[in-house]
Amino acid sequence: MSFKSILPAFIIFILFFFSSVIFGQTNEWVGTWTTSPQLVEPRNNPPDPGLCNNTLRQVVHVSLGGDSLRVKFSNEFSKSPVTMHAVHIAVSTVGDTIDTNSDQALSFDGKQRFTIKPGTTITSDPFHFVLKPQTNVTITIYLGDTSPDVTGHPGSRTTSYIIPGNEVSAMSLPGAVKTDHWYIINGIDVVAPKSAGAVVLLGNSITDGRGSGTNKQNRWTDELARRLQENQDTREVAVLNAGIGGNCVTRNCLGPSALSRFNRDVLGQAKVEWLIILEGINDIGGSRGTDGSAKVAANLISAFKQMIDSAHAKGIRVYGATLLPFGGSFYDSPDHESAANKVNEWIRSSGEFDAVIDLNTALSDPENPTHLLPAADDGDHLHPSETGHRMMAEAVDLTLFKSH
Repeated sequence: MSFKSILPAFIIFILFFFSSVIFGQTNEWVGTWTTSPQLVEPRNNPPDPGLCNNTLRQVVHVSLGGDSLRVKFSNEFSKSPVTMHAVHIAVSTVGDTIDTNSDQALSFDGKQRFTIKPGTTITSDPFHFVLKPQTNVTITIYLGDTSPDVTGHPGSRTTSYIIPGNEVSAMSLPGAVKTDHWYIINGIDVVAPKSAGAVVLLGNSITDGRGSGTNKQNRWTDELARRLQENQDTREVAVLNAGIGGNCVTRNCLGPSALSRFNRDVLGQAKVEWLIILEGINDIGGSRGTDGSAKVAANLISAFKQMIDSAHAKGIRVYGATLLPFGGSFYDSPDHESAANKVNEWIRSSGEFDAVIDLNTALSDPENPTHLLPAADDGDHLHPSETGHRMMAEAVDLTLFKSH
């Protein structure tokens, strides 16, 4: 790696250092984007031509901006190493096209080529990059040998592009194969003022974005990030989406359970100040009989208490979001409804959470309270529509994030 290539990052850190000394300010790493990795199911694996010796371009939507970045990659669930010959980041313009003036090569321990061992994650060297809030950026990887079992995130709600050979710096990728999944990428951190902080949203497919529009960046987490950016008092709050479609809290459904991934996806994020928990419907939906549903509700409450205690020990404020209505869905049953009511009542009244975000009330149909509002229903009576995602974000009181 040449001195010229590291000079911009060196200069920016020198500026940060002197601003701290002269003005008494300090800057810290804060997560601006993340996705929760899992073992990708075979049906969601990369399509032909596959990843080996090919270029993979992926688009992500950040929340907070900054001038210095680091990018995280995961091979946590793979049994074989993954070699990245080159990795670039750039501002995304439209589709697979980038602003080539922003194109920046990443390094790892000073090298642009790096192999991720199975079961591990890596973070790039810090680098200078002008990142505006609410920006789409591409992470483009020219891969060598990869693992047949892939670590990734199936519910990307954004299109990725695969093309043969090394096209890591190409402005666009005509003829690329498209797939709506993420692979290998894990997170982006930015250097931000000490006053900045991140809120993690821990959840299942609803938080992951089911029902939002592909490439529209309008998951309820995105809508919340936009509201925070538009509000003068909360512009330094980043939003980190730790949702996994089909996820459960107390047992492994799709992806590792929320309890087992809590340290990684919540406590392991940079500068987390707040946590919103919206999860449990898949646990309830998988229960059987009156006794089984009651036991699951009790287990969820116990798990939430454990999460709250762990987060509080790290100085993180924890907000409980009530489970959404699901009447008419494939989870609908009297036993499941009873269990959900028990969990929601505990969230609302136990006093265990630092605050409650009552999404159930915000999205329920006043004429049929066990059902989603028709406008908020994606059609399966379980997942919110694009309107529903916006309503969820609008139900969050931004004053919860004004001071920390």
